[in-house]
Amino acid sequence: MNPDEKKRYITDQANWNKARPQQLPRPTYWPFFLAASLSLLVWGILAGWIISTAGLILMVIALMGWITELRHERREHNN
Repeated sequence: MNPDEKKRYITDQANWNKARPQQLPRPTYWPFFLAASLSLLVWGILAGWIISTAGLILMVIALMGWITELRHERREHNN
């Protein structure tokens, strides 16, 4: 394929594919809380068990919230 044919092929919109996913997921704060909980968990190893426990509890809550939100989003998308 010479450069002119290649340019025509690329610029022809009939050859284009739609980007996936076509609908982006809603923004969420759960990844931030998960990262913060992991930081507390690691910091608690150095500082004390109370901080580690708080990090572990926050991690469980963040994972449950994020997974729940993903399940609801998937259910809405499938319907």
